[in-house]
Amino acid sequence: MSRRRAREYALKLLFQAEFTENGLSDEIWKSFWSGHNADEKLKDFTRAITEGTLKHIKHLDEIITKAADNWSVDRMSAVDRNILRIAAYELIYRDDIPYAVTINEAVEIAKKYSAEDSASFINGILDRIFKLKPKKSLAF
Repeated sequence: MSRRRAREYALKLLFQAEFTENGLSDEIWKSFWSGHNADEKLKDFTRAITEGTLKHIKHLDEIITKAADNWSVDRMSAVDRNILRIAAYELIYRDDIPYAVTINEAVEIAKKYSAEDSASFINGILDRIFKLKPKKSLAF
């Protein structure tokens, strides 16, 4: 299983959810997977980070806004915003993923899907989020 591929799928699903306003129904999930060759572990990880991000999206947006000096989440590109949401979710709510892996994956995905300067922008914000995160606590 490629966790990067799962994160890329999560990015696509979050992007779709943001612009369709219908959320991610079972029908959307089924349709999405019909177009992708993925094993169950990949599907499970994709669903976990996508649903976790959606569940905590307001809190994640607050955290991202605090860490992004003079930038509101609404002013960011949709791709950057959703990459940051996924990574912030992993940093805050997933203790099973090393922070360096999360940040590196987000930067690499930004290089692939976003503007040229987005990778360094995302890296800086995620580094601030990690440094601001209280240790041994999910409260932010």
